Amino acid sequence: MKRLFLFCLISLGLLTACDEQPKTEVVTLEGKTMGTTYHIKYIDKGLPAVTSEMAKTLQADIDGLLKEVNNKMSTYQNDSELSRFNQNPSTSAVAVSPELATVIKEAIRLNQVTDGALDVTVGPVVNLWGFGPEKRPERQPTEEQLAERQGWIGIDKIQLEQQNNQWLLTKALPQVYIDLSSIAKGYGVDVVAEYLEKHGIQNYMVEIGGEIRAKGKNIENNDWQIAIEKPTEDGSRAIENVIGLKNMAMATSGNYRIYFEENGQRFAHEIDPKTGKPIQHHLASITVLSESAMTADGLSTGLYVLGEEKALEIAEQENLAVLLIIKTKEGFTTKMSTAFAKILNTQS
Repeated sequence: MKRLFLFCLISLGLLTACDEQPKTEVVTLEGKTMGTTYHIKYIDKGLPAVTSEMAKTLQADIDGLLKEVNNKMSTYQNDSELSRFNQNPSTSAVAVSPELATVIKEAIRLNQVTDGALDVTVGPVVNLWGFGPEKRPERQPTEEQLAERQGWIGIDKIQLEQQNNQWLLTKALPQVYIDLSSIAKGYGVDVVAEYLEKHGIQNYMVEIGGEIRAKGKNIENNDWQIAIEKPTEDGSRAIENVIGLKNMAMATSGNYRIYFEENGQRFAHEIDPKTGKPIQHHLASITVLSESAMTADGLSTGLYVLGEEKALEIAEQENLAVLLIIKTKEGFTTKMSTAFAKILNTQS
């Protein structure tokens, strides 16, 4: 689970047009979802369909949409659609909703893009290390335990296909367990963003648990200004960079907040599916920009697992916009892909 702190630098002031024009305002909606929080800001521009008086109705609808995402994709909710699939011992094909299929399909695609590093079947090993809903003791598992669960994971152990407008999901072993925590929050952001656009809102920022998507301009008629957190040795919070999100999404992954220690050794929550063990490289965090928050969310996890060198190599091959913060003996340094640099250059 990613719980990274991202600053959203948004002015809450008001702009007033001439007396004959409706007042333009920032409307703020906040709530809880997916074990975290969401924050939404949009500019109403005085349009009858999106005035602040509609905020309660919009929020109720958004809460309902996010609840439905949870009902389909949560591993912490025992009766969710995904949990029922995970608990089902049968290896026969199971009909799944178009929404769940959409996320799993993208996860399978991103598995290939990230050279297998994003693997939504890694859940059994994540749980073994104590970072999932099993709530196991915070201790290092044995090699025997790891070997057993490693045999249950692998993107090749699930199959998603469409037959007669129905999506079917199959697992190769009863123990196969899908965990969408690396991509579902991003999907939730996309769902909310698309809902806002259907209601005529063209200037908005949606954030769920650190995953963000923005469109149009903020109240100051600038791109939405989002700050990327700078890792620190003492756990304090600081800003590494500020970027104007222009019709795109952003997601960040890192291991400096969720971990446990045993015998002086730190074990981070990001698991390498190839080894079944927490990653041990020097990449402190990676930020990914993409048109879709779901895609940015999944990519940030997969590329983070790979480490700085391989992540940057893939980013260049795939023309991905990524910013890497790397821990060194002197502190932290940054690298960015060509695509990310181009975006920054257009804002300077």
